[in-house]
Amino acid sequence: MEKHIIIVAGEPSADMHAASLVLKLKQSCPDLRISGIGSTQMREAGVEILIDLAQYAIIGFIEVLKHYNIFKAAFNRILKEIAAKKPHAVILIDYPGFNLRLAKRIKKDFPEVKIIYYISPQIWAWGKKRIHMIKQVVDKMLVIFEFEQTLYRENNIDAEFVGHPLIEHIHLKKGRKELLEQIGLFEQDLLISLLPGSREIEVKRILPVMLESAKLLYKKMPQAKFIILKASNIKNELIKNLIRQYLDLPLTVIENDTYEYLHISSFAWVCSGTATLETAIINTPMLIVYKTSLLTWLISRLLIKLPFIGLVNIVAQRKIVPEFIQFQAKKKPITEKTIQILQNKQELLKIKGKLLVVKEKLGNKQASKSAAQIILSFINKT
Repeated sequence: MEKHIIIVAGEPSADMHAASLVLKLKQSCPDLRISGIGSTQMREAGVEILIDLAQYAIIGFIEVLKHYNIFKAAFNRILKEIAAKKPHAVILIDYPGFNLRLAKRIKKDFPEVKIIYYISPQIWAWGKKRIHMIKQVVDKMLVIFEFEQTLYRENNIDAEFVGHPLIEHIHLKKGRKELLEQIGLFEQDLLISLLPGSREIEVKRILPVMLESAKLLYKKMPQAKFIILKASNIKNELIKNLIRQYLDLPLTVIENDTYEYLHISSFAWVCSGTATLETAIINTPMLIVYKTSLLTWLISRLLIKLPFIGLVNIVAQRKIVPEFIQFQAKKKPITEKTIQILQNKQELLKIKGKLLVVKEKLGNKQASKSAAQIILSFINKT
């Protein structure tokens, strides 16, 4: 009997991780049929895409409400697919606001369908109330942080740590000299990378803060050169509009070779989230900048239970890189902290050492393969 699974990945990063998982699944089980919610990379991996939500990669309560009809349509489309195709399992990837509601409905309407969750909701950040629902609706949890496995198992949830899939995606192929020549820079230039996020709403709020900080830093350190490492899903027109008034800055926008340019950078200003882990894996010293709408921020402060929000600090379980969040996200403190770190070689080395420890905590380069093996073993039992 042909095996069929549905995968739900609602954001660009989830699409990337889902595509890697699909390739490993198909290596072991070529006849496996896969459909679901995803985007370009999943489609290229051989998934039948029912609807693409990655183009609506948004964050914040107000932004979600504005796109309610789109999410409702996607929700109902998946339920129709399950009813028609009766898959062996549904694999949910991250995207907890959507996926946990979907899991609850699937378990209610189709109790025979196994639900596997890959890349856990951040219950450790938002309080542990969600863990009780997860226990009721998720049959298998595949986690990317080792401390998550402990948390779930303490609550009698079937969870396995597979490592972080980012490790397998980061490959450095080009040398410093070649990269600098590509953008007309020199060995003596001090390269600062700006990573303003992978969602349009983030870029609109965070990049202006970074650009103002860059303008101030350039006055104090004329040897500084700046590169914006643009996520591929962010429109070029948006970046052009935001940098229009900063044409006097030595500023280059990069879309390809992102990891390579981050690797040769002396320092990075990074939007909170997965990018902080990418920067840690590459071992580039950084600080975190984040800003959202006032309402989203106020609600988040009531719900988030952690003393910091940067994933790199969460994995380290202490603040190893500075955070400039919301009202602290201003040019003067960002610039002053950057200069303080750059002018202290011992501090730079200390940060690099702490980032190496974070990388070690993310596991080996086999996350997708491990997850695929566990999933196939799990559905073959059913």
